[in-house]
Amino acid sequence: MTPGTVPAGPAAPDPTAPGPAEPPVTADRLAAAAAEAVALPSRAERAERAGEAADRLRTEAVEAVAVTWVDNAGVTRVKAVPLGGLAHAAQWGVGTAPCFDVFLADDTITTSPIIGGPTGDLRLYPDLDRVVPLAAQPGWAWAPGDRYTQAGGPHPGCQRLFARRAQAVAAARGLSLKAGIEVEWTVALAGTPQEEPRYPTHGPAYGMHRVTDLSDYLRDVLTALGRQGLGVLQIHPEYAPGQFEVSVAPEGPVSAADTSVLVRHTVRAVSARHGLRASFAPAVETGVVGNGGHLHVSLWRDGRNLGHGGPGPHGLTAEAEGFLAGVLDALPELLVLGCSSPAGYLRLVPSHWAGAYQCWGLENREAALRLVTGSTGERAATANAEVKCFDASANPYLAVGGVIAAGLAGLDQRRALPPEFTGDPAAAEPGTVPRLPTGPAEAIAAYERSAVLREALGEPLYQAVLAVRRAEREQYAAVTPEELVAATRWRY
Repeated sequence: MTPGTVPAGPAAPDPTAPGPAEPPVTADRLAAAAAEAVALPSRAERAERAGEAADRLRTEAVEAVAVTWVDNAGVTRVKAVPLGGLAHAAQWGVGTAPCFDVFLADDTITTSPIIGGPTGDLRLYPDLDRVVPLAAQPGWAWAPGDRYTQAGGPHPGCQRLFARRAQAVAAARGLSLKAGIEVEWTVALAGTPQEEPRYPTHGPAYGMHRVTDLSDYLRDVLTALGRQGLGVLQIHPEYAPGQFEVSVAPEGPVSAADTSVLVRHTVRAVSARHGLRASFAPAVETGVVGNGGHLHVSLWRDGRNLGHGGPGPHGLTAEAEGFLAGVLDALPELLVLGCSSPAGYLRLVPSHWAGAYQCWGLENREAALRLVTGSTGERAATANAEVKCFDASANPYLAVGGVIAAGLAGLDQRRALPPEFTGDPAAAEPGTVPRLPTGPAEAIAAYERSAVLREALGEPLYQAVLAVRRAEREQYAAVTPEELVAATRWRY
């Protein structure tokens, strides 16, 4: 984050109890908050909490716990332990190699200047606050994991710890965020990976036909998500053949990233039980609308939604406008984090509601940054912004952490949003609205110029992400769109 003192936002006076002044938000204070957020609790505390978690899971007939992390290619990796080993895993971690940070989506391995090669080991610790029995996998539970060195220090390449640091830096400024990631997927009849997808429903886009055809399946998805404690807002058919979307209630950024992993895993498990196969890949067929992973985010201070009731565009406060202006400005380089796969650029095309242009607008589904005020009467609770150019090949922890870093930089720089764009930017005079990168090479070049992301990620993680993006760009540089889709369709 940008060092130095950040002016505090205006606070409502409290004549009854003004209290002491808040300490200045210095670079040292922000660094201390980030370090505290990723420090391991004591081993004794971890053992006690693991025992409590194991007792609770035992009553649910859980026999094993899957502990996951998401690599820089956007693939969820896992180590599993029997329930009787949860306490040991919580105290000592589970061994995992640092080379996973330079895995590609097809499981080939590259290297980076700092991370890579066969040497070394890390410890993967389950987050016991998020451990939950898996409703569609009887006998199993899930927990997201954080990776640390063998000496107990934070692994500088851990993407979830990066998101936790970013969230803590915002909190040290008196800011909190609510986030939610929409999950879109395409469901097909089970078959071999080489087969073209065959769909279990051929109903119209957004049509009730699809709900009728797959009512048992969709009901089981909802039931499983609900049993896992997730607040589902809606589920519905999407535009492309066999495509659906589920949205869940907003929560803190790290929790929202966790939830997106859990939702996808749950959908995949329910699909398997119905003889179906789910793909979250950004492109499942060429020339067809792909699967997005849109990130919704709102900025809060002292319980107030800063996206409502301010003097800026559509009620934005100066802080919210600065934050969103920072995100909008950084979208080209943020695509390296939010549009992980080269196949994502087959989805990111004009006039497909994918957000292919670097502009913003109120309820404009063609803008990369869509402002959502919500209905009159509930805007104080619901006003948010949607980053539409992200897809589900992204590591969600990198996506939320990168957006926070870019937004805070915009706030520091007191940025203002450019003029709003209404309508389809593809129909505008050429050159009027900047197009986001049309391929990984452009996004990588923007990422290499970004001092904000480089500082926020830290050199080891920054370089590992860059190595993976370069390797996948080269890997698919000479293939046709059809070959690219076939190679990535079932990897996400």
